[in-house]
Amino acid sequence: MAAVTYAATGKRKTSVARVIITPGVGRVLINGRELEDFFGRRVLQTIALMPFEATHTKGKFDVKVNVYGGGVAGQAGAIRHGIARALCLADETLRQPLKRAGFLTRDSRVVERKKAGLKGARKRPQFSKR
Repeated sequence: MAAVTYAATGKRKTSVARVIITPGVGRVLINGRELEDFFGRRVLQTIALMPFEATHTKGKFDVKVNVYGGGVAGQAGAIRHGIARALCLADETLRQPLKRAGFLTRDSRVVERKKAGLKGARKRPQFSKR
């Protein structure tokens, strides 16, 4: 019999993470690499695994992630969102602490597009009276 799996999608900025969690020992694979190899900075590793800290389930699930798009910070946020959603599927009682911590809300802040005639999204060329 195959192990029970819970799959969810997490998003942040332009990053998308497909997360699959299975009951296990806490092994985390991101794009086929270990967590420490994928995220060089300790802060990003912590951000990605925050849902396990909030629900006291660290070491109870193995995590397999496929993440693409954006930068490393956005990818860490997308993984956090995906793990939180997958944990809700695994155990409905974990929803309340995850919701309270804000991990189930998709952080929808994205870079505003550049507009025609402007130097960026909002910066205007210098005004000349003559």
